[in-house]
Amino acid sequence: MLDHQYIKKLAADAGFDLCGLAPCRHLVENESMLRAWLGKGYQSSLAYMERNVEKRADPRKLVEGARTAVVCAVSYKNRAGEGYPPGHRTKVASYACAADYHTTIKGMLGRMLDALCASRPDLSGRAFVDTAPLRGELLRTDDADAYDPPFEGSRCGRCHNCIESCPTGAIVAPKVIDTGRCISCHTIEKEPTEGIGLDGWIFGCDRCQSCCPHNQKAPMHTNPAFDPVFDPLAMDAEAWLAMDETEFEARMGTTPLTRSGLARIRSNIGRE
Repeated sequence: MLDHQYIKKLAADAGFDLCGLAPCRHLVENESMLRAWLGKGYQSSLAYMERNVEKRADPRKLVEGARTAVVCAVSYKNRAGEGYPPGHRTKVASYACAADYHTTIKGMLGRMLDALCASRPDLSGRAFVDTAPLRGELLRTDDADAYDPPFEGSRCGRCHNCIESCPTGAIVAPKVIDTGRCISCHTIEKEPTEGIGLDGWIFGCDRCQSCCPHNQKAPMHTNPAFDPVFDPLAMDAEAWLAMDETEFEARMGTTPLTRSGLARIRSNIGRE
């Protein structure tokens, strides 16, 4: 049986800020909401969201015999996450200013999993980042001695800052995003058929994050793995357009910016 306090210590030692344990089960309501979202076509060009719907709603279909989900979170907030001054035309989502979180978080989860497997080699588990149908989680095939109570209610209250602040109206209802209108999708992913204005963003978009009252009060990150490797606030269009592939790789090669590449970033500059 998993010692939940030991697991939370492993998470803290690995660099996570939060850790909770939940029993693996079929998330019926989540699956219903996902299917309704897909039915409205809100996935737009993100065809991968249509795959593995059953696995997204039931972690036991990803790891046979999974009993416990260890869910971890870490702050990545940096200066860019507080927003950009009016008129800044080369905005980059704050998470993309640091090393790619897929690699970083996968390594952090991996260290936890190695420690757990060393103590119980007869049991199995698997680490997930969001390159698979789960997010930052460990799945284990054993029960825990205690689970955290599920979060109930909503902390949004009557706040609609994110809905009102989205430059393209991509948040069509509370907690519902139409990716066909989302700037992040248009600057990073396979671009939807109909173009939209980018509001000065050249990679991703933080508008719904930076306007959230909870995020505005949140402290800056403390884990050095999420230290920015460049400052987008200090870079204008001229700096980006003057950069060649060699410099881009040297400066941004560890960041998520490599997903879109320099050519696409350049093409995003100046799009209204």
